[in-house]
Amino acid sequence: MGLAVVHVAQPTVAGVARCVADLAADQVRRGWSVTVISPDEEPLTRWLRDAGVAHRPWVATRNPGPSVVGETRSLAALIGELDPDLVHLHSAKAGLAGRLAVRGRRTTIFQPHAWSFEAASGPVARAALGWERFATRWAHRVLCVSEAEREQGIRSGVSGRWEVVPNGVDVNALLPSDDVDRAAARHRLDLGPGPLVVCVGRLCRQKGQDVLLAAWPRVRDAVPGAELVLVGDGPDRATLVAAAGVGIRLTGPRDDVPQWLAAADVVAAPSRWEAMALTVLEAMARARSVVASDVTGMSESIPPGTGELVPPDDPAALADAIARRLLDPTRAATEGAAARQHIEAHHRLDQACAAVAAVYEETLNSE
Repeated sequence: MGLAVVHVAQPTVAGVARCVADLAADQVRRGWSVTVISPDEEPLTRWLRDAGVAHRPWVATRNPGPSVVGETRSLAALIGELDPDLVHLHSAKAGLAGRLAVRGRRTTIFQPHAWSFEAASGPVARAALGWERFATRWAHRVLCVSEAEREQGIRSGVSGRWEVVPNGVDVNALLPSDDVDRAAARHRLDLGPGPLVVCVGRLCRQKGQDVLLAAWPRVRDAVPGAELVLVGDGPDRATLVAAAGVGIRLTGPRDDVPQWLAAADVVAAPSRWEAMALTVLEAMARARSVVASDVTGMSESIPPGTGELVPPDDPAALADAIARRLLDPTRAATEGAAARQHIEAHHRLDQACAAVAAVYEETLNSE
């Protein structure tokens, strides 16, 4: 008899949603009974339908607030109705409402997908940290996607029962892209042949697109005619549109991210914090050199020879690292090939899903 598993997810977009959908799809293939509880929003619900995963709608906002009381009550009712063997809570909001709803009475896995206290400052950050220290008692395992994320939790006084499973991507769907693939992708996307940088991610402070825009004039000075494309949507879209200068394009939400990665000469990831960015792994699987901020989890994703890590919030360092690769396509291609090899060795989706399944079974057997 297969396990009965419930995943609870908020947010429903970007990397967290992709991780939830991939895990749920793998577990359905294992013959388990799997249901995802989340707001009834795409793309997560579409990915679940495509994979044949059951979904139950849950009305929940992304941020904490007075609505948590009602969200917790409704979530507790849904989980009670489904009566799973194990509950897997994804990210801060689901982790908040889910641990309040379950309180350790069912086997509970909490996966931060980056710590909530990193995303705030002042009293809000202190409150978030206090909550994580308290609520860890209601998680049978805290599942991190990088050693750096786990170590940050420990340094911050979160005394969890830890497991680390790095994120993975589908290497069979995300094949390495050569010059022919790059040209074909640019033709489909109506892009020119010149030097191109692509940044994929939710348009928000975490992802640091504002740092990239500040860096862009310096890139253009070094590489005249270079183009930048920001792929994605989010709360900072209007601000970024207003700040975008010459050679910058914002696409809005897209379902064809692999094509944009294939079109790129360099992929930029100027995040202010991360656990392990899925879009970085996807870019590396497409054999792209990545220039990223040296924040939590990035050094485990981008080893030497596959790209470059630069200090966060440093437009000049970011610009210079990007320009070096645009001016030296051979270097970028060599790094991209090494990046693909790294992904095949360390970040395969099937390996990640199998490791999570092993965490479930070990946790249930130890209770």
